[in-house]
Amino acid sequence: MKFETFKAGRWEQRYRYKSFEPVPVNHEWVWENPGVNTLLEAANRALGELNAFSLIVPDIDLFIQMHVVKEAQTSSRIEGTQTGIDEALMPEEQIEPEKRDDWREVRNYISAVNAAIAELDTLPLSNRLLKQTHATLMQGVRGEHKMPGEFRSSQNWIGGSSVADAVFIPPHPDGVPDLMSDLEKFWHNEAVTVPHLVRVAISHYQFETIHPFLDGNGRIGRLMIPLYLISHGLLSKPSLYLSDFFERNRAAYYDALMRVRLANDIIHWVKFFLNGIAETATKGRGVFRQILSLRTEVEQAVMTLGKRTPNARQLLNMLYRRPIVSASDIEAELNISTPTANALIRDFIRLGILVEITGQRRMRAYAFDRYLALFLS
Repeated sequence: MKFETFKAGRWEQRYRYKSFEPVPVNHEWVWENPGVNTLLEAANRALGELNAFSLIVPDIDLFIQMHVVKEAQTSSRIEGTQTGIDEALMPEEQIEPEKRDDWREVRNYISAVNAAIAELDTLPLSNRLLKQTHATLMQGVRGEHKMPGEFRSSQNWIGGSSVADAVFIPPHPDGVPDLMSDLEKFWHNEAVTVPHLVRVAISHYQFETIHPFLDGNGRIGRLMIPLYLISHGLLSKPSLYLSDFFERNRAAYYDALMRVRLANDIIHWVKFFLNGIAETATKGRGVFRQILSLRTEVEQAVMTLGKRTPNARQLLNMLYRRPIVSASDIEAELNISTPTANALIRDFIRLGILVEITGQRRMRAYAFDRYLALFLS
């Protein structure tokens, strides 16, 4: 299929509405537009540099968890949740009751990401994996009754209150299994010579167009991107997520997807996507650099604590994974007494590593705010 002559699909008349039936994607793709090649080269280079950086950073897994939290918070925010990244790191009892539904959705996403990435060790990217991930995402939250872990058997729509005033109506449910089967084959078809970043760009468009679940399609579709990159060896660690780029360019993102469906303009979408990969990978590499610089500084600071230094270094490792903690968290994680935990907290406040953020006399929480700030920019 040539980008320049691509036909995205057809509008099929249903009872009182028209659904969009996309064409299959599991075939060769070629293009003449030189801009695609330039952006593809830049995206591959930036992704390769990010991956190399993630391989040389000591104890990289300490920092990956914060990338996952950031992705969960941002991807969920696109869907309308109001949980901040600081709140996502707090226990449920510290969240205001009216915010707990949103908080649970973000925490579910964190669990879904971690479980899906772990599954890649034994299970390739597949519809089975996406269904498992969707079941985790929907457990006990809004959407829990909308067929979690299963492709839809009824019509859904995007925008509007019904099919009558929808912005976009995905394919009829009868076609979803075949379309998703075709997409899965495309992920692993070694008989076609489509570059991986172009393949995942087309895959994300196709997934969002099929909209195979009744709810949660945006989050699963965005998570599919790092799962693809990891499963095909472009990333060794789950260090790149496009939700932040999509959220900052939300109108352009939705416009680019709709331009494919309405005007067959897949070139515009692929260019947008590749630019997102390049920008996000470059930004991610910068965050890793800042993390290493901060890590050097704070580890030199805790070396001044004498006999408390071993516990202090353990606490630092804990803070890289969970930059908001309480005294009881530290006691449990480090297996130390309450007085020892409180002494460590006082030391870390004096050294400028922790700040108290709750202002409460009981259930106080402390933040590694300079580290947390690296994920807020």
